[in-house]
Amino acid sequence: MTLGPTVYMLCSFAALGCAALLVRGYLRSRARLLLWSAVCFSFLTLSNVLVVLDLLMFPEISLFWLRNLCTLVGMGFMLWGLVWDSR
Repeated sequence: MTLGPTVYMLCSFAALGCAALLVRGYLRSRARLLLWSAVCFSFLTLSNVLVVLDLLMFPEISLFWLRNLCTLVGMGFMLWGLVWDSR
């Protein structure tokens, strides 16, 4: 038995937990950087779920580019938030 599927799922749950906590923090304080971080972690959660789907459920279909696109969009939101809120 390999630990790969367990690790992939734990990474997805960790990213989802971070996104939920960031959304909760944003709703309490209305700090925009928390919003951008929450959006970033939401896309990272989606990317991790796509890893599970790609490697475990649909190994014959490559979701490599879609996974990387989700990660890129998430990091783009984080970068946008950091630049926008630094002014």
